[in-house]
Amino acid sequence: MDTLDFRSDTVTWPTPAMREAMATAAVGDDVYGEDPTVNELEAFAADLLGKEAGLFVSSGTQGNLIAALTHAQRGDEAILGEDAHIFCWEAGGLAVLGGITPRPLPTDSQGRMNLDQIRSAVRGDDPHWPRSRLILTENSSGGNHGAAIEPAYFAAIQEIAAEYGLRSHLDGARLFNATTALQINPKAIAQHVDSVSLCLSKGLCAPAGSVLVGSRDFIHQARRTRKLLGGGMRQAGILAAAGLIALKEMTQRLSSDHANAQRLAQGLAQIPGILINPEQVQTNMVFFSLADTAPVLPEDLVTKLFDTYNIRLGSYGGQKFRAVTHYWIQPDHVDTLLSALRQILS
Repeated sequence: MDTLDFRSDTVTWPTPAMREAMATAAVGDDVYGEDPTVNELEAFAADLLGKEAGLFVSSGTQGNLIAALTHAQRGDEAILGEDAHIFCWEAGGLAVLGGITPRPLPTDSQGRMNLDQIRSAVRGDDPHWPRSRLILTENSSGGNHGAAIEPAYFAAIQEIAAEYGLRSHLDGARLFNATTALQINPKAIAQHVDSVSLCLSKGLCAPAGSVLVGSRDFIHQARRTRKLLGGGMRQAGILAAAGLIALKEMTQRLSSDHANAQRLAQGLAQIPGILINPEQVQTNMVFFSLADTAPVLPEDLVTKLFDTYNIRLGSYGGQKFRAVTHYWIQPDHVDTLLSALRQILS
């Protein structure tokens, strides 16, 4: 790999083991439910999170949208954090395609909504208002330094949902990063929500795909929603084969990515002109900013890193940057980025 790419953990290539598994995967027509590798992936993912059934979908965005459209109907309302990926980065699909009104609430530095504000946001039975139907959560919280949120938060939301007859969905695109950081079984969080979407290509190296898990009846309805959205794939076992390795093997090595993120954060803290709080780094995401006194503009920093050092770095708006560690980033690659930044900012 000639270029060091820190922009995201979605830039990862499939591992050699994945490529071999994809080349030899047993396949069938998944729309008929006859692809054995897809069926194995769905069953494995469901069991991994303590749910009854799973559904292989093309992306995390599609998984979240399918979940919302299955749990709620047109005219309903979904309560969610104002910095949630579903609200900020999924093209408004809730409203555009689902007719579901988002009710964004403020979040804290961990990406958690205030529980009292969630209760207050639940609407009464008034024909003037949309119907509160769904609570959407995220873990880890991508908009908050990849923060790993404890199970107690989801247990509290589960109580609110049960009290008001609401459903709950977890955007678990990086759930295994969160549970690795917390050193807990993913079931400890999944047990508190009705459905979870797991991304196989964020940090787990699969080339594409997510798995949506929930109750057997929910997944039965979700399969119909997937078809509605054009998400029915045929010989999808070629992709599912990589997904199985992602869940069985790649989830077990995420602590290495977290260690590299810490290595990067600690190194950045020693470079004049960079502002960072290493204590905020819990998983594989490192957010930092350029000081106003830095000798380069943010856009020039990104350009110089690539043109001179063949390093890609994500600009997050203004003076802010995001670096994400993953399977293809090793400790010496972190040191290379740190050295380049020192030279540019000297």
